Amino acid sequence: MANYPLPMEELERAIGYHYQNRELLERALTHSSCSNEMGVPNHHLLCNERLEFLGDSVLSIITSEYLFSHFRDCPEGDLTRMRADLVCERALAKYAEKIGLGNYLRLGKGEEKNHGRECRSIVADAFEALLASLYLDAGRARVEEFLMPFIKAELETLKPGGFQGDSKTRLQQFVQQNEGDFLEYVTVGESGPDHRKVFSVEARLNGNVIGRGEGRSKRGAEQAAAADALVLFGITEE
Repeated sequence: MANYPLPMEELERAIGYHYQNRELLERALTHSSCSNEMGVPNHHLLCNERLEFLGDSVLSIITSEYLFSHFRDCPEGDLTRMRADLVCERALAKYAEKIGLGNYLRLGKGEEKNHGRECRSIVADAFEALLASLYLDAGRARVEEFLMPFIKAELETLKPGGFQGDSKTRLQQFVQQNEGDFLEYVTVGESGPDHRKVFSVEARLNGNVIGRGEGRSKRGAEQAAAADALVLFGITEE
């Protein structure tokens, strides 16, 4: 049985990069539940939340520029929805799983007990933080080299026919095949402080739960619930 977290050196080998400033990598891997338990002033500066903030923007600009350059005939709306599928929580968790990112996270005792290493939102956030740490340590070109294989592989899952729409749209189109079916999204929980809330949403078809999702906004949680439902119906792969 592995002792978690695994050494950072193993993650460096997995991503093919050796950090000049190892503290950046350590920060990217430190969840707020761990830094909170340190009991030191400004513990919020010791977790990956600020890096996640930066990583979100780095991820967005690199993905946006790639789509803009390679899908020259797509209108703005399609590009926006395509990007949403590529950078959503579900996709980020998938990228993180490919490098075993959850195994390297530094979690608090509570999150460790609650299987936080397998939590989609936690590993997705950590992936964004990892992108930011790479950006600060090595620059944008190195981030692109690391990130683009994930983006290109995920794009392939949207074929044939290229982009098929965001998860909510695709689920709605599927449901409409049966006249009279009623699809709704119900917020079933909220957690975290006001500035870092996480919403839990269920997608329900005729009152039955067909998908569950979490997100930093209700809209994001609804997209995640729809994506979960698409997997249930075999429309997409997990």
